Amino acid sequence: MKISGAEIICESLLREGVNVIFGHPGGAILPLYDALYGYDQIRHILVRHEQCAAHAADGYARASGKVGVCIATSGPGATNLVTGIMSAKADSVPLVAITGQVARSGMGTEAFQECDTIAITASCTKRNYLVMDIDDLAPTIFEAFRVAQEGRPGPTLIDIPKDIQQELTEFIYPTTHTSSATL
Repeated sequence: MKISGAEIICESLLREGVNVIFGHPGGAILPLYDALYGYDQIRHILVRHEQCAAHAADGYARASGKVGVCIATSGPGATNLVTGIMSAKADSVPLVAITGQVARSGMGTEAFQECDTIAITASCTKRNYLVMDIDDLAPTIFEAFRVAQEGRPGPTLIDIPKDIQQELTEFIYPTTHTSSATL
């Protein structure tokens, strides 16, 4: 059975034991928000600003011992996460940030709210990922959670184009490293 990339994100979060996420909606992440509606097991806490999402996920991770998860849209939404992500890096807090990105066809064209999230977050994450193929989505999420927790814990970021969230494929969650997403 094929499911959407947005549903793959939700299913992957469940496989990682995530039951709380912090976020703020926007255009490039709306497919994930639409999918979340069907996942009662994942509690979404709506924040007033994306920076709050990153700080809340950081605090949640510190208090619970679990990986904190925050989500934001592309462009200014993603850049607003940076302060909270850097705080998690400085204090060795495991955090996974998921950001929407403009559709692949709009990347590199200065499309509305497009920015190079990967370049912007390179210095404040242990590792970041740009998913350009839907079949890399689940393996990338798997790897991002491993990297966030292994060695010195810290933040990772996964940037996911809107059209990847809407595409359909079979869901297979890995048990070993297989990601080929762009770093």
